[in-house]
Amino acid sequence: MGDQFRTEEDSLGEIEVPADAYWGAQTQRALENFPAPEHTFDRRFIEALGTVKKAAAETNRELGVLDAETADPIVAAAEEVIAGEHDDQFVVTVFQTGSGTSANMNANEVIANRAAELRGDARGERTIHPNDHVNAGQSSNDVIPTATHVAARVAIETELRPALDRLAEVLGEKERAFADVVKTGRTHLQDATPVTLGQEFGGYRTQIEHGQERIAAASEELSELALGGTAVGTGLNTHEEFPERAIDRIVEETGLEFREAENHFEAQAAHDALGAAHGAIRTVAGSLTKIANDLRLLASGPRTGIGELDQPENQPGSSIMPGKVNPVVAEAVNQVHARVVGNDATVEAGASAGQLELNLYKPVLADAVLESVELLADASERFAEKFVAKLEADREGAAAQVEQSMALATALAPTIGYDEAATIAKTALEDEKTIREVAVEEGYLTAERAEELLDPSRMTERGLLE
Repeated sequence: MGDQFRTEEDSLGEIEVPADAYWGAQTQRALENFPAPEHTFDRRFIEALGTVKKAAAETNRELGVLDAETADPIVAAAEEVIAGEHDDQFVVTVFQTGSGTSANMNANEVIANRAAELRGDARGERTIHPNDHVNAGQSSNDVIPTATHVAARVAIETELRPALDRLAEVLGEKERAFADVVKTGRTHLQDATPVTLGQEFGGYRTQIEHGQERIAAASEELSELALGGTAVGTGLNTHEEFPERAIDRIVEETGLEFREAENHFEAQAAHDALGAAHGAIRTVAGSLTKIANDLRLLASGPRTGIGELDQPENQPGSSIMPGKVNPVVAEAVNQVHARVVGNDATVEAGASAGQLELNLYKPVLADAVLESVELLADASERFAEKFVAKLEADREGAAAQVEQSMALATALAPTIGYDEAATIAKTALEDEKTIREVAVEEGYLTAERAEELLDPSRMTERGLLE
């Protein structure tokens, strides 16, 4: 095949590999078996694989498993992978063997060939071996879940949690800014007793803060790493000190706490930690979509909806209706939630499956979790900056709606009784009058007493109105 290809060899025999590729025989076979390179692993997973391979090479050098002449270029090549210099060489699809062996071997071969090149050898000669050297003390069965946990925890801590912190901060700013805006409360989409707009936003802020606590607990659970279990969890073919030392290096590389799995059989045969982590992510996505839906309702209009909030004009909302503006950022949040729910079904199905000593959904679990983290982090940041931060209250409109609310009759019940208050509410609705007007006209209250009992701002606090 000329200069365009070189011949590499694995346990199945020889195979032609593109001459300029860093990958080798096993990656090439995966490409032929699973020809869908458009759905490959993302940058964060590749970086995590590089981190694991670097830590392994440094540890094996320290333990005497690899000599410096072999380990040093492996470390250098792995550092290039971490830095993103060879992302185009990670070509195998997510949808491959369930252990992720193709992904692990893709990393092993890229690093081995690049390390050989750094040492002055030619690609494909296997003077630095992808299995014997780069994969020393490891198995795909412990490397892939380790890389998944590392990638997911790093993404959660550096992308998702800061984005949620910002969203909670912006919601808190609106909570304080709208603290004096009294408005109609609504339950069942019907009028309820008054609240302040600030109280509503305080509820949203707290919802996100509680979500942060769930995310933090899930991230901590991901700190357990399977590295050191090798094929089935027994640790065969690895130095007894390898996992602890290698994980210490992963901690140093990422700046996050990790530890060896309490039980390697659990860590490789089951992925409940990923299921729990994604469950927390799904819950927070649900929180965001609930908040987005509420804000869309409160900003509905601008003239024939609720209209208590003025939404930002991010972009024209219609190709046919001039002047229409839609809550596009909130709608994007809704769609992210739908995708995360879909990913959660994938994670639940995958985490609960596999047989005996190995879960066989490792690649798709990694892909689904990392996509959800990325989507939710991006949605949280955009929602905070491009929508929530730009919301303004329609104070006059909110006050006018409160005065028209039938639920103001609730404040009269302790004074005149539930039945009489209900009669006032029914009359007010039928006669298209306010609760205040009917209560005074029908002689239930003096104007002064009505002014006192039907002060909406008093109704936004706990206590009896006397």
